[in-house]
Amino acid sequence: MSQPDYVTIIRQLQEQVAALTAQLGQQGGGGRAAAATAEATEVAKPQIFDGTPSKVSGFVGACRIYIKARLREASVEA
Repeated sequence: MSQPDYVTIIRQLQEQVAALTAQLGQQGGGGRAAAATAEATEVAKPQIFDGTPSKVSGFVGACRIYIKARLREASVEA
């Protein structure tokens, strides 16, 4: 069994985070309901991955949580 290509996975997750952040920035001005939702689901952005192999699983997990929270928030605002 081969090792997962962590570099590719991390790059893809970083691109998704950037795309979602840009999408949220474009939506802007969603009114009080959107602001309340954003405050209720506040999730910190994952820190930039520094390449340390022992930190891969934590970084990937943080990216998944961030992306799921942002997708949930975007679907509520839409």
